[in-house]
Amino acid sequence: MLRNVAVVLLDGVNPFELGVVCEVFGLDRSEAGLPVYDFAVVAGESGALSNHAGFTITTRYGLDRLEEADLIAVPAGQSFAQRDFPQELLAALRRAVDRGARVLSVCSGVFVLGAAGLLDGRRCAVHWRHSTELAVRYPRARVEPDVLYVDEGPVITSAGTAAGIDACLHIVRQEHGIEVGNAIARRMVVPPHRDGGQAQFVARPLPRTQCDTVGGVLAWMERHLDAEDITVERLAERAHMSPRTFARRFQQETGTTPYRWLLRQRVLLAQELLEGSDETVDAIAGRAGFGNAAAMRHQFLRALGTTPNAYRRTFRGPAAVSAARPAERASSAAG
Repeated sequence: MLRNVAVVLLDGVNPFELGVVCEVFGLDRSEAGLPVYDFAVVAGESGALSNHAGFTITTRYGLDRLEEADLIAVPAGQSFAQRDFPQELLAALRRAVDRGARVLSVCSGVFVLGAAGLLDGRRCAVHWRHSTELAVRYPRARVEPDVLYVDEGPVITSAGTAAGIDACLHIVRQEHGIEVGNAIARRMVVPPHRDGGQAQFVARPLPRTQCDTVGGVLAWMERHLDAEDITVERLAERAHMSPRTFARRFQQETGTTPYRWLLRQRVLLAQELLEGSDETVDAIAGRAGFGNAAAMRHQFLRALGTTPNAYRRTFRGPAAVSAARPAERASSAAG
């Protein structure tokens, strides 16, 4: 269980990316029943550390604080793609991974992980502007420039700015479940997850957007995910538009098609039911609008890179899986 989080402060750190980690892991939200972490900002090098906004930051914690952290985050900074980093910091990051801790980079913080040798042979994400430079500097890294974040076991890397929020919430969701992740996202007034450009082995719901003309239709679709006859024609009729106009407006206001939006919401509902109930996969497939377990399995593989049963085992743990109904345990052999 994630309890102890440290974020590394280096000269040139970007205030926003530093603030992202502090916001997700450093606030006490116990009054809302949310997790509270033992959190610290750690100086990765000596002296008063500056940033591009013109102020300096100091902290009472040194590198020894990293030895007890379950998660170490490295936010982005100015010129991180070109500069060198203290060998003591790089050694501390390697020790952390060796003892089972996880490390997270936000945007150009990934260059610190690369310098520590933690990207070798691993997929990783970074802001598209740095992707070529990262690949050249660390040729053993497998850079994926089109994703929001990549979770490669103990190493999680994210693209620019807001993608750091996505990666942090992904970690929270892994550790504490979808309800806690969603609750923190609501407090931050951000979507729990956003779509990336390529398939990732992480949940990536489509963004919720404020819609001028199709908002009412979106609300209706969410209430009727199990309906079998949701077509563009039917949705257009509800919106009092022609199918062509409706499809165009929907794309403009949500950034995707009605089919993809509906499919994503169905996957989301299935994820919640897999995590929070003991219903069988067949029953969940029906409630989520997939019709049957085979169809849901196909869509899970496409969207998340895993099967419903494997997802349930990952996010509910062995105790919950062993308590599942006999029919569920039987179906898990096929998933």
